[in-house]
Amino acid sequence: MLREIDRNIWVGERQLKFLGLEVGTRMTVIRLDNGELIIISPIDVDETTIQQINALGHVTTIIAPNCYHHLFLNNFKSIYPNAEIWIAPGLDLKRPDIKSDRILNECGKIGNLNEVEYLLFAGFQTIGIGNSGILNEIVFWHRESQTLILTDTAFHFDDSFPWQTRLIAKVLGGDRQLEPTLLEKLASRDKAQVKQSIQKVLCWDFHRVIMAHGSIIERDGKRQLQAGYEKFLSTINL
Repeated sequence: MLREIDRNIWVGERQLKFLGLEVGTRMTVIRLDNGELIIISPIDVDETTIQQINALGHVTTIIAPNCYHHLFLNNFKSIYPNAEIWIAPGLDLKRPDIKSDRILNECGKIGNLNEVEYLLFAGFQTIGIGNSGILNEIVFWHRESQTLILTDTAFHFDDSFPWQTRLIAKVLGGDRQLEPTLLEKLASRDKAQVKQSIQKVLCWDFHRVIMAHGSIIERDGKRQLQAGYEKFLSTINL
């Protein structure tokens, strides 16, 4: 089911295990002033959620925001065949079976009133299955609700998550703190580029942070993200 976060922005959430740990996953739905809907990081949806989406507006854009969050892209396209598929750079090489309409290479704006802005979070990498460092995450800012939408560039696990997840988060990062994990610290080598990316993000006016894995930060999100990345940048070896 969808959960309303603020005016013209909702999230859909599902349980998800990664390497045996419950980390959850989340998609974001944004309604533009003209009634069009943007789906960021689609998840597996049931009929109830589909009906909720249809009641909100017309789905025109489905976005895979990085090279990992693409599993349900084709499924969403089958539900909304007239919607455009936008993907992060590099996903076209990883998943050539996904037919995209646009590759989000740098930065841009969506909506007649620049309702949503986005940028490529350059220099940021992770260690994933097969040791692939490709992430190429696109991050988004919803102007109206002052909300930043991330996917895997920060995590925030609180008491609502199982103790096993919290224990690993204490070791790797993200336990009651809005920050990347040790996996990203080990993989990201271009400290200068990461610093430039986070500085651009911090220029946006936001207080709420939605991420794909973890609990949403409702207040003081900019300060918390800045603190998390100051810690992150201080531990990257040049």
